[in-house]
Amino acid sequence: MSQDLYTQIVNSPPGGFIAKRVGLPQPTTLDRYRPGQPLVSGTVLVGAAPGGRLAGAIAATLAAANAEVATTLDADLRSAAADAGLDASVFNPEAGGDRRFKALVFDATGISDSTELVELQKFFHPSVRKVQSSGRVVVLGTPPEDTKTPREHTAQRALEGFTRSLGKEIGKGSTVQLVYVAPGAEDLIGSTLRFFVSPKSAYVSGQVARVSAGLPVPADIDWEKPLAGKTALVTGASRGIGEAIIETLARDGANVVGLDIPQLGEDLKKVTDRLDGEAIELDITSDDAPKVIADFFKGRGVDIVVHNAGVTRDRTLAKMPEDRWQSVLDINLSSEERINDALLKAKAINAGGRIIGVSSMAGIAGNRGQTNYATSKAGVIGMVQSMAPVLAKSDITINAVAPGFIETQMTAAMPIAVREPGRRLNSMNQGGLPIDVAETIAWFASSGSTGLTGNVVRVCGQMLLGA
Repeated sequence: MSQDLYTQIVNSPPGGFIAKRVGLPQPTTLDRYRPGQPLVSGTVLVGAAPGGRLAGAIAATLAAANAEVATTLDADLRSAAADAGLDASVFNPEAGGDRRFKALVFDATGISDSTELVELQKFFHPSVRKVQSSGRVVVLGTPPEDTKTPREHTAQRALEGFTRSLGKEIGKGSTVQLVYVAPGAEDLIGSTLRFFVSPKSAYVSGQVARVSAGLPVPADIDWEKPLAGKTALVTGASRGIGEAIIETLARDGANVVGLDIPQLGEDLKKVTDRLDGEAIELDITSDDAPKVIADFFKGRGVDIVVHNAGVTRDRTLAKMPEDRWQSVLDINLSSEERINDALLKAKAINAGGRIIGVSSMAGIAGNRGQTNYATSKAGVIGMVQSMAPVLAKSDITINAVAPGFIETQMTAAMPIAVREPGRRLNSMNQGGLPIDVAETIAWFASSGSTGLTGNVVRVCGQMLLGA
């Protein structure tokens, strides 16, 4: 599904002229990834606060991605860039000129006191106005819980306010993210930094991701096909977001298995046949569903499990009968728990496996008439947070995405009074596309994402309401 009609009109020459004259918002046409294109189409400017610990890891990631890099005058940054084999240019804001950057990356791990937060202003004040359309800003810090002193904890927690605010003012379809990197996880930032500086993160902004210690990233990882040799199960795969997810995982090299209800079996088969995948026609709420799924992967295992299947059956709580409540909870949450339990009991999830849930902004902020749906989606977040330390013992990660307004057949059928605010009340002034959710799931699924677990990342264009 393409952009909404309003965005298409105001980005046309006559529509743009009228929009400017009457003061209408003009959403930027977002850059999205196309296979074969460079990770970053432009220069990445790297800066750091004194005493940071990530310069080497940042430089190594950008060098491996063949990115064009510039650094500030900082001697440690210059040395790290040279050690990584980067022929990095120098950005001196005092020199003038009209230089532009596609991405800004700032290592804030050296900030250990609130008085040192001025380093953010020193780097971004002269550089943020030079960010190109659909640009990327990534700030890297230390998880507050892993800091050594209360003052350092305070300063690192302050980074969240900075990045969320900058995301709401940067404009031009650009995104801003914060990545907390635990001590000892420096070599695991590659997958996350690649995702956040690339067009794959087009509709993700104002988010906080945490990279913790995990299995080493495979030395021979193919970043164009990071799922090569992996098997992925996607539920609710016959259409919409589910179809985009299974297509994207196949693009990244996975052998895909799609699952959906028998009533959608024909649609599912078309999708999986196109991708040389396999299909399972099954109601995931049936008593035997967990065993059927576990038996399907017996002897070969599954590497990636994406719980995408879900429904909405809206009604205010005062008018909601028990069966309407329970069916949503059963499909969206309880069935996922039962499937996980069955796969884990059968040891059917391979070491290094990934479980990825699909939550929703409703599970974070709530929605009128959706107490059942919001409860189920908040439960997905709880499942991720509670299971992360349990699964870590088996070298399995678990994360979730929380989509906001995504352009689908369902949202297209909404009344205009509901649909238009959903599209506009975010930093991008537009709805996202199914591919935006799929790309975020592919990032979590990547063989390089060994340090990502327990994360819930919103795919909402930085919605202006909600946590």
